[in-house]
Amino acid sequence: MDEDSGAVAVPERHPRLAVTILCAAGIVVALMQTIIVPLIPQLPTLLDADPGNTAWALTITLLAGSVITPIGGRLGDMYGKRLMLMASMGCVAAGSVVCALSTSLPPFLVGRALQGLGFGTIALGISVMRDIVPPRHLGSSVGTMSASLGIGGALGLPFAAAIAQQVSWHALFWACGAAALAGALGIALTVPESPTRTGGRFDLLGAIGLAAMLVFLLLPLSKGSTWGWASPLTLGMFAAFVVVGVVWWFVERRGSNPLIDLHVATQRPVLLTNIASIATGFAFYSMQLIPIQLLMAPTSGPDGLGLDMLTASLVLAPSGILMFVFSHVSARLTAAFGPRVSLATGGVVIGAGYIVFIVALSGPWTMNWGIMLAVACFIGAGLGVAYSAMPALIMQSVRVEQTGEANGVNALMRVVGTSTSAAVVGMILTWSMLSVPDADGTPVSVPSETGYLWASGISLGACVLAIVLALAIPRRPPITVENV
Repeated sequence: MDEDSGAVAVPERHPRLAVTILCAAGIVVALMQTIIVPLIPQLPTLLDADPGNTAWALTITLLAGSVITPIGGRLGDMYGKRLMLMASMGCVAAGSVVCALSTSLPPFLVGRALQGLGFGTIALGISVMRDIVPPRHLGSSVGTMSASLGIGGALGLPFAAAIAQQVSWHALFWACGAAALAGALGIALTVPESPTRTGGRFDLLGAIGLAAMLVFLLLPLSKGSTWGWASPLTLGMFAAFVVVGVVWWFVERRGSNPLIDLHVATQRPVLLTNIASIATGFAFYSMQLIPIQLLMAPTSGPDGLGLDMLTASLVLAPSGILMFVFSHVSARLTAAFGPRVSLATGGVVIGAGYIVFIVALSGPWTMNWGIMLAVACFIGAGLGVAYSAMPALIMQSVRVEQTGEANGVNALMRVVGTSTSAAVVGMILTWSMLSVPDADGTPVSVPSETGYLWASGISLGACVLAIVLALAIPRRPPITVENV
């Protein structure tokens, strides 16, 4: 390492195979977030459990993933990113096997929690690329790794629906376990160990405090609609989040080797990037919640298209492909104008998708799957640009030995954004529910047009906020130059 510049010498040869393996591992981890969706209505029967309890199959994965992402990034900086990547994929493989063997809810939840422990893979993969990829290829490699989140999310629904319907739900988890094991083996064989390590003593107290803080925030956001937003339990957990957060903040600022360096996290470029990441994550997840409900709503409902889950998910799947394609566009934008412009551009494109949706919904036209496909393509393209710019902004603002920690925190901010979106948009859509007959004449509840408009309008506001924050980030040289 150059002590004056903080730069790390990397090979001039582009490790394409290693980058491909890392991106494939990111897609496998991203799949874990959506493969459960087609099974949710069937889980009470499949696992002989109460429907209210089976909802934890989603919640527990989110909680485990949000806790491990910043912690895994810090451990990667201290003890080696390659080691932590293999451990992450190992957790996904173990969790998938546990789920595949489960016949009751408790072991199934254990398996889903283990799968969540792999969620730090994408942030770790981005961080290790800074150490092994030549600067001239770094932007496109990081962009592709960031896009793996969208690709896995978009392909997860049709992948899961097809296997669960045509084979069995057990086969779905066996396939995930095999893919995760292959990812771990591929990382072991192709990804070199990072040459930068901070060493030091792990901040166990800081990790426990961060875990408690995230549970007190994300759990009521996930379960508030079930518990009641004004219930003592919900309000008490939010209050505990504030108290624990304040204590954790003061302890971490005074620590000699803190889990998260708050002096770096509060620097203007990093802070603004992380807040913009929350807003972008909010806009991203809203478009995961809104279209699928409209596409699957019976035609007797407002703007409902009456598609089955597999067909509806195939309509939305191209968004993941476009996210991959536009991650490379983002790299070119970043090279030419800097990542702050790329992030703002991504916000503009995502916002355009919401504008098309709002105009189509409120205008004189009849909603159809073609319009929904166009909206999904706008969102996918915008996310490809925006999500690729975020790690570029982070990496140009922190030292090499803090890359894993900083990217882990940034990934966590996206989780906070998606969790907030799930709470806010879910509450709006639930509030607007009305009863309509399905194809068999059975009454079903679907969101009203007003609910869709309010949810998409708030998400459009999140896009505007992300754009403003991105443009407020101080100008810096793009990451593709030699001063990385």
